[in-house]
Amino acid sequence: MNTSVSAVLYTSKKLSNGKHPLMIRLTKNRKLKYISLHISIFPDHWDFEKCKPKRNCPNREQIEKLIRTKIEELQSQVMEFKTSDKEYTLHTLIDKTSKQNCRITVGEYLTAYISKLRSANRIGNADTFIHLRTALEKCFGSLDFYFGSIDTAWLKELENWFRTTAHLSENSMGIRFRSLRALYNQAIEDGIAKRTNYPFDAFKVSQFKESTAKRALTKEQIRQIMELDVRALSKYPKPFMQLSKDLFLFSYLGCGINLTDMLHLRYRDIFDGRVTYHRQKTGKLISFHLQPFALEILRKYYQKEHVPDDYIFPVLKRKVHITASQQYGRVKRVTRLINRYLKVIGEHLNLPIPLTTYVARHSYATVLKRSGVSTSIISESLGHSSEKITQIYLDSFENSQIDEAMKNLL
Repeated sequence: MNTSVSAVLYTSKKLSNGKHPLMIRLTKNRKLKYISLHISIFPDHWDFEKCKPKRNCPNREQIEKLIRTKIEELQSQVMEFKTSDKEYTLHTLIDKTSKQNCRITVGEYLTAYISKLRSANRIGNADTFIHLRTALEKCFGSLDFYFGSIDTAWLKELENWFRTTAHLSENSMGIRFRSLRALYNQAIEDGIAKRTNYPFDAFKVSQFKESTAKRALTKEQIRQIMELDVRALSKYPKPFMQLSKDLFLFSYLGCGINLTDMLHLRYRDIFDGRVTYHRQKTGKLISFHLQPFALEILRKYYQKEHVPDDYIFPVLKRKVHITASQQYGRVKRVTRLINRYLKVIGEHLNLPIPLTTYVARHSYATVLKRSGVSTSIISESLGHSSEKITQIYLDSFENSQIDEAMKNLL
């Protein structure tokens, strides 16, 4: 049933000065709701037939504009409910529009959203939105504006600043625009922004994509790393050099487990020759069988005096890195150090790409794909939310494969 929206002079209530409150009346399924406009006028100044102030009404134009704006807001929300095929009551309608009139700036909402992420121990995600806030403040000088100000022209201005002043790559721009889009979507869900003003239907974030450099090694190159004695790379013992190599190989042999998840592995996560853990990024449960060489790596770092909650690899300490923020900071610092040592290993072996922890993850996925394993199985083992993400990890067809395929044309 349709919802009718109209302005009425609420004659059931008379103020001491003889005026009556001006209200917006909502009708749906024979039920009535009234919204006060916080204005009162004399009955002689109201046209009861046309539901609007008479010509002799003081401030008539301002009152008409207020009525028109409020009715348009309510009708727009009704239309949004209908196009989304959502059921609603008059209470829902009033609540939704009142939230949208809550004037929260982008800066206020973004700061609150970052605090919410940090409270949920999503420290990495919070950092992404901190980078977004910094970029927006540098570009526009202030975040003291509303979501309604973000339109296609505004987004293009931001894009131009990213390119000409910040000199960001396509991928870096894509990360920031995806964060901004996610923030806008959440603001719509929270009733702070309007879906009718949504700018990302016209401004496509998918345009910010550049071909990812090859990050995968072959099985032969992985064996080179396995056989390397890292002590030959330095005159002095460097335990982190050995740890870097071990973590790289454990990732490759352990379903491409990423560094953050590896460093968070505890003794309780290892049982009966299997590793079972929840991904830090997605919360997805992952379980895999330990290969013999991976077991050797674990034995190397095994501590006899331990409790189930102790971390296996010697980076995080249960009694030192207690909060999510402390753990995140420690992992971030160690990641830089590990990648520095991996780069030294890669250069020593003359590998074709810079060696990083992510190369192990990509190599795992690519070697399996080349061995005939389906993308869906690889996606499940990596803990990805969709096969589309997994596809990014996989090599595109090499020229030799395309050349071979061309022979089948005739």
